Amino acid sequence: MPLEGEIVRLREERASDLHFLQALRNDLDTQAWSKALPPDYTLEMYQKRFQGREFSYDRTDGRFIIELKETEEVAGTILYSNLVSRWEATIGIMVAKPFWGKGVAQEAQEILLRFLFEELGLRVVRLWTHSGNPHAIQLAERAGFQIALRQREAIFKAGQLYDNIVMDLLRPEYYARHPELTDRLPGFQVVEQATGSE
Repeated sequence: MPLEGEIVRLREERASDLHFLQALRNDLDTQAWSKALPPDYTLEMYQKRFQGREFSYDRTDGRFIIELKETEEVAGTILYSNLVSRWEATIGIMVAKPFWGKGVAQEAQEILLRFLFEELGLRVVRLWTHSGNPHAIQLAERAGFQIALRQREAIFKAGQLYDNIVMDLLRPEYYARHPELTDRLPGFQVVEQATGSE
């Protein structure tokens, strides 16, 4: 069953999506950074990844296709990975250039965040980007993410050095931004460090 918003749905990957995913990964504009280069991903690589996925009730990741509800056009892909049950996960998103600036990435991100906090009960969601990708930073900030870590000049892309950036969104921050939702999980008490000057 797909996860749905107003304009997009997040659905399972299908064999018919593999050509799109290959093209998206090989596009230097939609590549995150040089770690994923060179742009030589083949259809066979994606077929192997797709066919090698095994059924499990103990999942640590989820991959979705971003599809426009009205036209069923495939617009991108979004995923979560490194899941630690009831604690944390990392998300990533790639959207094809024709869909940039149309609210597709923002809604897809919101749908996935709601699933991760409401259904999986996570405490924190993280993402990785870099200082040369201001659109990704702004997209994350609109959802409430904050910069948690900056590794200076750690990314090389298109002949330039950029800072590697880790951003995170905590559960109380997510629910503070969504008063229409009720957090039904008990909160953790934040323990303050003793100063030693008593």
